Order: sequence, then structure tokens, then C-alpha cells
Amino acid sequence: MKLKTTLCLLLLIGLTLTATSCSTSVRTGTPVKSKPIPPGQAKKMNGDKSAKKYAPGQNKSK
Repeated sequence: MKLKTTLCLLLLIGLTLTATSCSTSVRTGTPVKSKPIPPGQAKKMNGDKSAKKYAPGQNKSK
């Protein structure tokens, strides 16, 4: 009787672990696009005093 109970308990634990270990992932297909950082933020990251060289409208064509 004790062997049968232990066997049933182990079987139940095994089935539970098997069922909970299954995982699925859903992909939407649309990649996340990152926005360009603002000129002021780029200035802060590089430690510059002016954001002029990071602003697209302030860059001169050579």
C-alpha cells in the first residue's frame, strides 16, 4: 500500500513538472524601432557644452 502511494505521488510530481516546464513564445513580427536621441541628450552623454553638432539642422554641409 505504501509503495503504491509513493509511486502515485512520484508520478503526480513528474506529470506536474512536465506540464509546467513547457513554454511557448509569441512573436508579433514587428520589430521595436528605437527613436534617435535628442541633441541635448547626446550632448550630455558625450560631456560637451553645446548640442549644436548633434542637431541635424545645425550641421553645415562641407
